Amino acid sequence: MALLTLKNLSLGYDSHVIVENLNLTVNTGQYLCIVGENGSGKTTLMKTLLHLQEPVSGQILMGDGLKKNEIGYLPQQTIIQKDFPASVREVVLSGCQGRCGLRPFYNKAEKQLAEDNMSRMGISRLRNSCYRELSGGQQQRVLLARALCATRKILLLDEPVSGLDPIVTAEMYSLISDLNREGITIIMISHDIPAAVQFASHILHIGETTFYGTKNEYLNSDTGKFFLMQQSHDASRTSALRRTEWNWKGGECYV
Repeated sequence: MALLTLKNLSLGYDSHVIVENLNLTVNTGQYLCIVGENGSGKTTLMKTLLHLQEPVSGQILMGDGLKKNEIGYLPQQTIIQKDFPASVREVVLSGCQGRCGLRPFYNKAEKQLAEDNMSRMGISRLRNSCYRELSGGQQQRVLLARALCATRKILLLDEPVSGLDPIVTAEMYSLISDLNREGITIIMISHDIPAAVQFASHILHIGETTFYGTKNEYLNSDTGKFFLMQQSHDASRTSALRRTEWNWKGGECYV
């Protein structure tokens, strides 16, 4: 069933159009990765899907009973957000604000939902810890639990593994995949195309070239082949530069 449908959607800001005439449907249960060059409009698209920004033109239609306040969102973290002086429980519980309506307090069901999602993300023991004292991976688990308090249907994730080490990155991808297998639709911005094609069911590539299709269609497309080759080349170049620096430093690694 169609959860989100984009019809002739054009995106931009200050009358400057970044993406034009985007047409696609995201069905319930899909795992969509949005990839593309820096500045191509990935974050602008996500803000538009969240109704935080108006489209230049076109429509966003919601189906399967989805409402605007029922979308879970995990944004890119800023330095200010990482230093937020609240307990883990308070941060997670704040994801229930959309459920409160005009009530100035959380009810028993919302408090239980927060507890359930902390357990789901493996952070129950941290409930009374200060959020800003957590590691980057723990903070992302807290924010994911918060996002789950807002939705039972769809999560929008903006670079959820940015700045995390490889082990924590793998754990985060595993958590997101588990949520998708439970039936939650995932829309995730990623700069890591190899990871995107490993986990996603569908790929949206925006930039000078726009592509939307299944993971296999992307892998067999000229766009997919080019950008996968480019990322492989960049990774090899970075590895070579690090080996050169190691040798130049006389065997002492300063990277």
